[in-house]
Amino acid sequence: MNGPKAQIGFSQRIRLEWFEGTANLILAGNDKAAINDSLQDLLQDKVSVRGKAVRGNREKVITILLKTWLTVPHESEKFRDQGLEILQKLPRRDRIAVHWGMTLAAYPFWGAVAAHTGRLLRLQGTAAAAHIQRRIKEDYGERETVSRAARRVIRSFIDWGVLNETGDKGVYDHGEEYSVEDPKLIAWIVEASLRARTNRSAAIKELLVSPSLFPFRLAHISAGHMASLSPRLDILRHGLDDELLILRQL
Repeated sequence: MNGPKAQIGFSQRIRLEWFEGTANLILAGNDKAAINDSLQDLLQDKVSVRGKAVRGNREKVITILLKTWLTVPHESEKFRDQGLEILQKLPRRDRIAVHWGMTLAAYPFWGAVAAHTGRLLRLQGTAAAAHIQRRIKEDYGERETVSRAARRVIRSFIDWGVLNETGDKGVYDHGEEYSVEDPKLIAWIVEASLRARTNRSAAIKELLVSPSLFPFRLAHISAGHMASLSPRLDILRHGLDDELLILRQL
């Protein structure tokens, strides 16, 4: 596999509240240096507590948090800004959808692990870590870094409450599920899913039930409605019922 998707990037176990804290620091108007200092304080007794490495796990966690919410590529800035705008209007419980979308857009590896997890849950009601690992290695190669990163993403899913441990070691079932009814949030999440895809396009029917969004139940809205809610989305129609959503190159 070549290109951006071959890059793992998301290699740490990261709690949802750390993403929430990062977004809140940005919303408060802090610059990168201040946000970095605040995250160092937040994580000092949680990650790499006695670590001496120059590039320890705490620094890797902070890099992921910043890349997801702050140091996004130029073409993703308006998408990020809209995510922050949506985040402010949501009750805390529902903000997970925005953090999930930002992580999905920043790290396709997160989306790949989520997609394999979601497919297994849909097929058999549970997802075994060994099966997720096998499938993700088919995508990213037989490397220990792939296995280690996949384990940490799975542990993050558990920390976020969207996977539950069962009585069988390494086997998980569905955790908390979230219904998403707001059209603007649905269009934004769908855009996040497109940003994680190499070809930046997919059928609307596929996007609304994407296994990479397994914790969420998106209300059905039309491709036309979605495109009207975001200048970054466009529609390609094939026949009467086959509509593709495309991420525009702005």
